[in-house]
Amino acid sequence: MLRNRKLIITIFIIAITLIAVLSILPTVISAMNGPGVKTEGLNPQGAKAASISMNGHWKVTARAGENTTSAGYTFHEILPGDKRVTSGSTTKVEGSLNVDNDTLTGGLITVDMTEVASDNERRDINVRTKILETDKYPTADFEVTAPVDLSGVPDDGTMGEVTVPGKLTLHGHTKDVSPTMKVLRSDDSVVVSTDIPLNRADYQVETPDFVAASIDEEGHINIRLALEKAA
Repeated sequence: MLRNRKLIITIFIIAITLIAVLSILPTVISAMNGPGVKTEGLNPQGAKAASISMNGHWKVTARAGENTTSAGYTFHEILPGDKRVTSGSTTKVEGSLNVDNDTLTGGLITVDMTEVASDNERRDINVRTKILETDKYPTADFEVTAPVDLSGVPDDGTMGEVTVPGKLTLHGHTKDVSPTMKVLRSDDSVVVSTDIPLNRADYQVETPDFVAASIDEEGHINIRLALEKAA
C-alpha cells in the first residue's frame, strides 16, 4: 500500500514538472530567437544637396554610417505559441550601376549569402545549410534589365522613387522583378534602398524541418546600397 502511494506521488510530481516545463517552453524558445538584424531602408535625415552629376559609373561602397551598404532577408518565423518577424543581414555586397544621360542603363549587385547573419547562431546555421544552401549557392544577384529614367530624382537632399526592372537570382533560380527603389542624392554620393517581395517557392527554397520553428513562404529581400562615383 505504501509502495503504491509513493508511486502515485512520484507520478504526480513528474506530471506537475512536465506541465511546468511545457508552460514556459514557448517563452524560452521565444527568448532564444530574437528579431534578428534587419537591413532597414535609407534615412534621408541630414542629407545634403547633390554636388555632382548622376551620370557616370557608380560603385557600391562599404563606407561607415547609418546609410551604409547592407542586404539580407526578412520572414515571419513561427514558433510554438508565437509568431514574429525575423531578419538576417550582411554588409558583404558588391556591384555597380551605370548612368548615362540621366538614365540608369545597367547594373549588377551581388550579395555574399554565406555572410548573412542574425542575432542567433543556430538560426544562421539552419538558414545557410537547410534553407539557402549557401555551400551550393553562395551568392544572390540583382541585375538591371531595362533603362530607367532618373531625371525626376531630386538633387536637393530629398528622397525620390523609381521602379527598376531586373532579374533576381537566388538559390540558383532567376525571376523577373520590378521593385520600387528609394533614391537619395547627397553631396557626392547616392543611397538606394528597396524591399523585394519574395516567395520561397519561386526559387525552390524548401520549407525546412526546424525543431522549434518554421518560416512563412512569403518574405522580402532587403537591400540598401551606398554608392560613390568611380574615378
